[in-house]
Amino acid sequence: MCLFSLYFRPNYKIDMTIHREGYPTISIVFLFLALINYLIWNSIGADCPICFYLIAGVSMLFFLFIVSFFRVPSRKPVLGQELITSPCDGKVVAIEKIIDSEYYKDERIQLSVFMSPANVHLNTNPISGEVIYSTYHPGKYLVAWHPKSSTDNERHSVVIKNERISILVKQIAGALARRIVNYLQPGQQIEQGKELGFIKFGSRVDLLLPPGTEICVQLNEKVQAGITVLAKY
Repeated sequence: MCLFSLYFRPNYKIDMTIHREGYPTISIVFLFLALINYLIWNSIGADCPICFYLIAGVSMLFFLFIVSFFRVPSRKPVLGQELITSPCDGKVVAIEKIIDSEYYKDERIQLSVFMSPANVHLNTNPISGEVIYSTYHPGKYLVAWHPKSSTDNERHSVVIKNERISILVKQIAGALARRIVNYLQPGQQIEQGKELGFIKFGSRVDLLLPPGTEICVQLNEKVQAGITVLAKY
């Protein structure tokens, strides 16, 4: 394990924005809750105002949760030609050797990060380079920590290559996630820390790294997109 991740402290700003993927969902939820509360007020509001206020309070908390799900905090990303930064917020749930059957057809180190519904769900580029592969795979919706979710679930895989390394980044849908958004196209030149995509309502991201890559995190460690250094090469 390298020591970089143990001594680095992220540089944050306190401001944040709402991701563009959230506007349709937030609008629909707002209108739905407004309609529900309007109907409840007309039916029981006068007879049981306390009941209405409780329902309205729960509705407000739910709406704030939906809004917070699409938050994008301002961060200063960690950049470095020899660094692989985390593509998402979450917890490291797997570091293991596998045989990749999708692209490389050889042994790789799989590093998996589980994203809970409470995490920031913007995905970022772990390295700079050229996108040489970008493919969507329909599939199941197993829970994201299931061992077969990496190969059986709905997912989108991209391979990023530069003069030093080639890695595969796999966005995987979970039991709640029903939409994977990926912004990368083959032939595109991308920068480390910039947007890769977005996954709605909890999921998982896998990285397939070359054998010999120096891993900088441990199982169950919490990581942040564009901030935490997962590995060095």
